[in-house]
Amino acid sequence: MNDGWNARGRRRVIFWRHGRTEWNLVNRFQGAIDVPLDAEGMAQAQAAAPALARMGPTAIVSSDLARALTTAQVLADLTGLPVWQDAGLRETDGVQWQGQTRDEIFARDEDLFRAWVAGHDIRPPGGETRSEVVDRVTAAVERHLAAAGPGATLVVVSHGGSIRGAIGGLLGLAPEQWTALGVISNCAWSVLSQLTLPAEPGGEPVTRWRLEEYNAAAAPAPAIGADDA
Repeated sequence: MNDGWNARGRRRVIFWRHGRTEWNLVNRFQGAIDVPLDAEGMAQAQAAAPALARMGPTAIVSSDLARALTTAQVLADLTGLPVWQDAGLRETDGVQWQGQTRDEIFARDEDLFRAWVAGHDIRPPGGETRSEVVDRVTAAVERHLAAAGPGATLVVVSHGGSIRGAIGGLLGLAPEQWTALGVISNCAWSVLSQLTLPAEPGGEPVTRWRLEEYNAAAAPAPAIGADDA
């Protein structure tokens, strides 16, 4: 189902956040814990998938966590594309924060959590820093873009914090600027296209990413939480 959306043949990445879970609803830090979609999350995926299908995806890759895989499969069923799985697309591994609500985390680690929510590149107790997450997610995206070939439109089904950081990283924003991008709603998508700029005399062409859409959705939905999808 391609409506000519990628008629110029540029490489594009459609980042798609998974549908809602019960933990999203109560602001419980999910991280690497495998939490399934709730009924509303499944309905969100079914509502959004036709819009993504019209963008003419050529490949779909998903985090291996169930909430992302289930979301991805809705689009796969509509397009006939297989779903590649990659653990590199998982959400931030928050270790000691996982399974706790925001209020519970504030009660035990207020200063650290406040700094983390503000965008500082710090490590949750036992977990990953923002820059470590972005490095692994962007590496996964580049791997699958290479496999998808020239002119690919790659749908990447992942998690709110991972997507936001990866977009900032691909756009070349400094780590302290990543949180300038807003929190992504469940089942919202964001689109990047890759541009090749003409070479300067004696130089090489420059390839850059451009943000075309951010946090677009089939229907308005609140952005739940900070980076804990």
